Amino acid sequence: MHITSETLERALTHRSYAYEHGGLPTNERLEFLGDSVLGYVVTDHIFAVYPDLPEGDLARRRAAVVSTRALAKVARRIGIGPFIKLGTGEARTGGADKDSILADSLEALIGATYVDHGAVAAAALVHRHVVPLLDEPDLMRESTDWKTVVAEAASRHRLGEVVYVIEGQGPAHDPRYRATLRVGGKDYGSAVASSKKQAEREAAAESWPALEADLPAAGR
Repeated sequence: MHITSETLERALTHRSYAYEHGGLPTNERLEFLGDSVLGYVVTDHIFAVYPDLPEGDLARRRAAVVSTRALAKVARRIGIGPFIKLGTGEARTGGADKDSILADSLEALIGATYVDHGAVAAAALVHRHVVPLLDEPDLMRESTDWKTVVAEAASRHRLGEVVYVIEGQGPAHDPRYRATLRVGGKDYGSAVASSKKQAEREAAAESWPALEADLPAAGR
């Protein structure tokens, strides 16, 4: 399968390059199309593969694998960066390795595949390179908003107030904060990070397995 040279060139043309070269067509329309194709294929897959998961869990899985971070990871694996046409400023500041530019370019390539070869070929591309991210627990963990997951579960099951107990330590120029999640007066996991918000996010992620085990089985 080959994307035509014209479509491929457009899929890899960043707006910064187009602006510097007299207003050439950019990859933004293909990116728009590819984003829709990607969302549909991933949604269709997780709906079929996880028949017992509630809507919230399905949405979290989809969000994790279509996130900018995840798509940039795929783009690096298949080596898109060096082929993206960038303006002088973007190229100088490392645009070819920026998550946002890599993710957008991958979506544009999915859109280009759809344009030149149709829905089946575009879906195959997504299944080959993006869907396998569902099996990478580290990515799923990093991409999930665990504070929201914890808050929703505590509210749904009436577990009590959700509190993050913060302790600061370290010098002013290199602060470290320890956050401990407390739900309904019970302490769960703790984490240390350079900011309070990051410590809370990591504490929520660390706590989820134990908190989930405390939920009523029928409502997990």
